[in-house]
Amino acid sequence: MKHSRLLLQSRKPFFLQPITRSRSLGIFSIGLLLLTGSSCKQAATSPSPAGKDQPAAVAKTKLVHSKGFTIDYFDDFKLVKIINRFSDKSDTLQYVLVQRGKPAPAGYPNAQVIQIPVQKIVVTSSMHVGMADFMGAADVIAGLAEPKYVTSPTVRKNLANGKVAEVGNGSEMNHELIIAMQPDLVMTMGSAVAPISRYQPLTSAGIPVMVNAEWLEKDPLGRSEWVKLMAALLNKEEEVNRKFEAMENEYQRLKALGAKASQHPSVVVGMPFKGTWHVPDGDSYMTQFIKDAGAQYHWADVISTGSLALNFETVAPVALKADFWINMSTARSRSEIAAADPRYTKFNAYQKGTMYNNNKRTNDIGANDYWESGAVNPARILADLVKIFHPEILPDHQLYYYQQLP
Repeated sequence: MKHSRLLLQSRKPFFLQPITRSRSLGIFSIGLLLLTGSSCKQAATSPSPAGKDQPAAVAKTKLVHSKGFTIDYFDDFKLVKIINRFSDKSDTLQYVLVQRGKPAPAGYPNAQVIQIPVQKIVVTSSMHVGMADFMGAADVIAGLAEPKYVTSPTVRKNLANGKVAEVGNGSEMNHELIIAMQPDLVMTMGSAVAPISRYQPLTSAGIPVMVNAEWLEKDPLGRSEWVKLMAALLNKEEEVNRKFEAMENEYQRLKALGAKASQHPSVVVGMPFKGTWHVPDGDSYMTQFIKDAGAQYHWADVISTGSLALNFETVAPVALKADFWINMSTARSRSEIAAADPRYTKFNAYQKGTMYNNNKRTNDIGANDYWESGAVNPARILADLVKIFHPEILPDHQLYYYQQLP
């Protein structure tokens, strides 16, 4: 469920993704074993057992919302753990982030070692681009899986100047090219459609591969908090603390406004894809967005193993009455919706004109910034949703990611 297409289709809304947590679980666990044991080049071998280290007297960041990873600070290095939260086992991937010029600590035989601050990185998701951009560090990106889905002006400029290489994605990833580039890190994603084992050639060549799982977070702030992982890689904890706190405070302010709304309209999300209407379940960060914006969602209490794969006949009774309809794939007009299926014209939101899509910031090549900067700026998305559902609350707000379909 919880999306990603660039490179795992971080561009395609999560509700078009038939990925489930249960499907990704087995492959994720197997991949952990393959990655952690794939290369001695990645193991931390120098002296300084973890138990004898003292917390480093440098800027640190604290995780409040995210449940998918941890960061511990020690003298000259940081320990990052990416957690598989949906397994009966305590599977984790460990990464030792070592300050350049310092020896790697012993005591972490299964950890991959990353030299920081990272100076050259290959990314495989628009979320990763958004994380780097949030930190003002998009220039560290040296390789992309699918550039056609990127909106960052810095990255697009570097692509045009030949400073960023297209490295392919999934089974088409060009391992030889990446190995020749010798990046400090390849940042990828763990899911059922992108098994971690496919990156073993890179780890065997001594190139660390960091597996993100931000798409598994249950709320928007938890998902966006993965930007603190990027900050740890860049030694920019002090900056991320300041910027994230400002964004977080604005999110909480908007959430409070949504909670005080006099009415709570109903919302339907998405459109069918190849005959199946994937709607977010109760654990989805999109569901949390809707709640925080002061609206009602029919499946808010249904907890599944990912998105709910429903047919049209199941969703239609809800959609017929819903006050609003949002996130309709790439549609830009009501006429496009009607052409896709005349039955949509019977929906309440269609007849009232209360249809809003999250594709306002789509550029000339079809890349949608909602999946990039929006992933690390959930307060902007929430402001749009509050404006849509309760225009009287934010009368001066101009929609940023969303647009009303004419």
